[in-house]
Amino acid sequence: MSTTDYAKTRETTEGKVFTVTGGDWDTVVQGHDPLTDERIVVNMGPQHPSTHGVLRLILELEGETVTEARAVVGYLHTGIEKNIEYRNWTQGTTFVTRMDYLAPIFNETAYCLAVEKLLGVEVPDRATTIRVLMMELNRISSHLVWLATTGMELGAINMMLYGFREREYILDIFEAASGLRMNMAYVRPGGLAQDLPENAVTLIRDFLKLFPKKLVEYERLLSGNTIWQERTQDVAYLNIPGCLSLGITGPVLRSAGLAWDLRKTEPYCGYDTYDFEVATAESADVWGRYLVRMEEMRQSMRIVEQALDRLEPGPIMVEDKKIAWPAQLAVGADGLGNSLEHVAKIMGTSMESLIHHFKLVTEGFRVPAGQVYVPIEAPRGELGAHVVSDGGTRPYRVHYREPSFINLQAIPAMAEGGLLADVIAGGASLDPVMGGCDR
Repeated sequence: MSTTDYAKTRETTEGKVFTVTGGDWDTVVQGHDPLTDERIVVNMGPQHPSTHGVLRLILELEGETVTEARAVVGYLHTGIEKNIEYRNWTQGTTFVTRMDYLAPIFNETAYCLAVEKLLGVEVPDRATTIRVLMMELNRISSHLVWLATTGMELGAINMMLYGFREREYILDIFEAASGLRMNMAYVRPGGLAQDLPENAVTLIRDFLKLFPKKLVEYERLLSGNTIWQERTQDVAYLNIPGCLSLGITGPVLRSAGLAWDLRKTEPYCGYDTYDFEVATAESADVWGRYLVRMEEMRQSMRIVEQALDRLEPGPIMVEDKKIAWPAQLAVGADGLGNSLEHVAKIMGTSMESLIHHFKLVTEGFRVPAGQVYVPIEAPRGELGAHVVSDGGTRPYRVHYREPSFINLQAIPAMAEGGLLADVIAGGASLDPVMGGCDR
């Protein structure tokens, strides 16, 4: 696309094109060596905002048009998957939760479902219901970060404030439930680290009353805004064949019109028993991805309400003491710690309990040899955990199919042929989290 596409022109009765300064455009072009004959290569990022922190984009430009784009990753490499091989099965949760740090509950759940499949155990109903409840709250909080940061990157600065403001309510719920606001390691093989306290349930119900009004505010701020529409509509187009050929899943795929959601197509955690709709759009652009994520937050609220209604008293960990985490964690004045009753028992009255506690904490339980792959629907798409056991107390191999890493393949398809400014919108619409990409 040449600079003529950006000049403000008008047609005269004689058919000539004039610039806004009055000169004949053809004469101006002939008398000037156009820059469009030369191509330059620039680095975009790594930088926050715009490229989501540590993502580097190498762009070849012709004027303001992107002729070639390459994504460079690896700047946030943590070696999480390798580190897990040196920890016991339960300790692995504390590593995977830090991969996609905006969706920790999903990282934990995928890993624990895989371990439980190898063990051949079924977690209690209350634990499964709480997992669903926490995942859907986490989906909302993740989408809020996307909405906030994308708004900021495209000029809607107020959206940055509003998105993070409402996210704080959800982090308060996570803190009440687990003692931590992020990277909680709340989901454990066999169940949960601890039960959902009553004050957390109260916070959830308060949030469900507040949040629908906030979603309406967001739509009033953005949906009818001309600038938002211009920056998102017909930008970073990627249709269904393009998504499928690149392995793109999640809101990006659903924005192209394919209602592929693992909660419906390959249900887990009892999602097939919940009443909700799969959000889709038809535009296959940044605008469609915005609409999909907005609707997904509403559908997540529906699921959370149903999960609250299903909460019945009961255990939150399997009964097998060889698997169950023995600490019996309870949130106290110090945030998180062992229950005093349990400590008093193992330290003062039961040598057998003390031995079991020490062995399970230091060595862990054994998992039968085998390998499994468990996919779940995370905020960015299909998050799959491939877990291999050699029959020992530590994972032989853990590898994640991480949607941020897979979806970044779409950047060249979205960016090439478009404007430099639209690279930001297209990249943001993928919602990449580099902690997950560079795990």
